[in-house]
Amino acid sequence: MPSVVTLAVVGAGDRGTVHARWALGRPRRARVVAVAEPRTVRRDRLAAEHALGAGAAVDDWRVLAARGRIADAVLICTLDRDHLEPVLAFAALGYHIMLEKPMALTEDECRRIVAAVEAAGVILSVGHVLRYTPYTRALKQVLDSGQIGDVVSVQHLEPVGFWHQAHSFVRGNWRREDEATSMLMAKSCHDLDWLQYVLGRPPVRVSSFGRLSHFRAENRPPGAADRCLDCAVESTCPYSATRDYGDRLAGGRHGWPLSVVVDEFTPRALETALREGPYGRCVYACDNDVVDHQVVAMEFASGATATFTMTAFTEQADRQTRVFGTRGELRGDGRRLLLYDFLTRGAELVEVGTDSSMDAAGGHGGGDAGLMDAFVRAVAAGDPGLVASGPRESLSSHLTVLAAERARHHRTVEHIGAPASGT
Repeated sequence: MPSVVTLAVVGAGDRGTVHARWALGRPRRARVVAVAEPRTVRRDRLAAEHALGAGAAVDDWRVLAARGRIADAVLICTLDRDHLEPVLAFAALGYHIMLEKPMALTEDECRRIVAAVEAAGVILSVGHVLRYTPYTRALKQVLDSGQIGDVVSVQHLEPVGFWHQAHSFVRGNWRREDEATSMLMAKSCHDLDWLQYVLGRPPVRVSSFGRLSHFRAENRPPGAADRCLDCAVESTCPYSATRDYGDRLAGGRHGWPLSVVVDEFTPRALETALREGPYGRCVYACDNDVVDHQVVAMEFASGATATFTMTAFTEQADRQTRVFGTRGELRGDGRRLLLYDFLTRGAELVEVGTDSSMDAAGGHGGGDAGLMDAFVRAVAAGDPGLVASGPRESLSSHLTVLAAERARHHRTVEHIGAPASGT
């Protein structure tokens, strides 16, 4: 097995860059040896960070694939709709694969990915970073210990945050189902996967309700312009791109989401981006159609139930969960747990030991690093059991997401298919 795991990076956007950067601090464990990225600025930046030669930085993943197996593993971080082809190609070459979530956008493509990696005998880790946080580990340990008895019901909230919704799902790449995917798949597949993981079982039935309520043309304030830079009422709008991105630039906060808007962190570059690019548009004058709030109700084989709520209309905050058991209740906010015992009628505060936030800018509460650590350990040891988000587990949670979207569109209760069938 390799002493230093070599990595090829396919897609040098924000997620690919973050995953690759993990290796920079661990040169004795992993090293990036190649990158494929069509955007010159992004490709050159990652190549410079990892001291890659000119021949190791290419504009198309097919160029890397044509060279055969030049690394132990590949990080596939392309756009969501472009996952299938590179997975099939690199699996056939014997690469172990870390695949950004979602694994694919349809059931057929998800099953084809599972079949391909299993036939090739390679390790697949899907980027469900929430499985790898210290918080998740602590919460799952409490549930598995039986301290709150049998789980009867769960409430789980994803407070997306008003500006995050505006950035990613109104102005950004994930604003339209036909160009990207549903909000539930793009953002909240994390959460449905996480619920399955901490409860130790997938749901069997699901229903869902949700719609696009606010970010619509009819809610546009009088006097609003098509772009925030030209808007007479911009100063009174909580979704002002000028203020949000401008404050981040002035404060030196050059990571996500500002890094998505500009390649150079200068006032001139930001003004150009807001004048000409998608991120300067009025949130009431975009072509978005994904939901801004949604509820998913799930039933498990045991009879336990869970509800998941996603809403745009919150401050930026960590996810919040309440688990109700026959002997106690567990409350969590991404940083700490409060365990209430019915017998003693006492509460115990469980500190998780993380200060980072659960969003992308905060490394998902340690989940980004945890994902890469587990994947590299698995590749080095040749042990897929070290990966918590393998192909079958991820297929199961993707089937739940797809069933929930069918339920929302058709106003039905959907039974969830078995991961083992059809592969």
